[in-house]
Amino acid sequence: MQTTKQTFEEHEESRKHGTIKGRRQISGALLEEIGALLEEIEELHGKIARRKAQYKFDWRKELFQAVNVTLDAATAHPSLLLSEDRRQVTWQEEHQDLPSSTQRFHSYPCVLGQLHISSGRAYWEVKVEGALSWDLGICIDNVTRKGSITVSPQNGFWAIRLYKGEYWALTSPETCLTIREKPLSVGIFLDYDAGDVSYYNMTDGSHIFSFTQITFSRAIRPLFRLWSPDSGSLTICPWR
Repeated sequence: MQTTKQTFEEHEESRKHGTIKGRRQISGALLEEIGALLEEIEELHGKIARRKAQYKFDWRKELFQAVNVTLDAATAHPSLLLSEDRRQVTWQEEHQDLPSSTQRFHSYPCVLGQLHISSGRAYWEVKVEGALSWDLGICIDNVTRKGSITVSPQNGFWAIRLYKGEYWALTSPETCLTIREKPLSVGIFLDYDAGDVSYYNMTDGSHIFSFTQITFSRAIRPLFRLWSPDSGSLTICPWR
C-alpha cells in the first residue's frame, strides 16, 4: 500500500511532466505563429519591392522615347527565319540560301535591328514568352560577324541571356542573375549619351540588369540571338 509520501511524490512528478508538456505545446504554437508572421512580413516586403520597382519603371518610361525596331534581313544568320513584317525571328532547321553579305552573321545565329542609335534615350520591348534560349541586347554597328565571337562588352556587345533555364548578364566574366518572376517580355532602355543600357522585366516592372559607364564611340544597334532549333521565337512588340 502506498504511503502518503509516495503518493505526494508521484503527484509532484506528474505535475512537473504536465507543466513541461504544456510548455512544449505553448512553445510549438508560438513557433508556428512566429513562422506565419515571418511569412506575412516577407510577402509584404515583396509587395513593397514590386511597387517600388513598378514606380521606378514607369518613371523611366516617361524619360525614354519608344522607337520602331525592325529586323535587318541583311544581317540575319542563314538559320534564322524572319517574319514578313520583320518583327519576329525563329530558328529553322535548314540553312536558307541567302545572298552573301559582309553584314551577315555566319558563325552565330544572330540578327540585328535596322535601327542605328547614336544619341538620346530610346527603349523597345521584346516578347520572350515561350522562348527557351536567347540573347537580347545591343551592340556597336561593326561587331565581328565571322569566326569565333564572345558576346561581351570588350567585343562591343552589352546583352543578357537565357540559357538552360538560367538568366545571365554577359559581362566578363558572366554574371548569373536572380529573376523573381519569369519575364514574358523584356524592355531595353538605352541612354546613349550617359553610356547606360538597362534591362527590365516588363511583366512585373522589375529591374533585371544595367551596364553603366559605357563610352560609345559608334552607332548602337539592337541585337537578337537564338541558340538552337528548340529556342522558340523572339518578337519585337508593336511600336507605341
